[in-house]
Amino acid sequence: MVTCYLNYIIDANKIKEFEHYAKLWIPLVNKFGGTHHGYFLPSEGKNNVALALFTFPSLATYEKYRNESFEDKECIDAFKYAEDTNCIISYERSFFRPVFS
Repeated sequence: MVTCYLNYIIDANKIKEFEHYAKLWIPLVNKFGGTHHGYFLPSEGKNNVALALFTFPSLATYEKYRNESFEDKECIDAFKYAEDTNCIISYERSFFRPVFS
């Protein structure tokens, strides 16, 4: 199991646009076999940082999702929405593995 952590720097004036973008991706990750744990928008503190977490059974299934997402119409539309609205300034992607007792 691998969890992807996305740390976004967003345009603080376009939080509604970013929220729409987030809502587009949650079902798409699930469609490709992942489990989306949600997006987290600014509340207190920094007003331009947002987060997302989702899990795939393995890094290989995540990579398959990434490759297929570039050819999927709904994914392409979501990428285009972010580009058209400029709601995302930058992002960093990190991967984590869980530790259980």
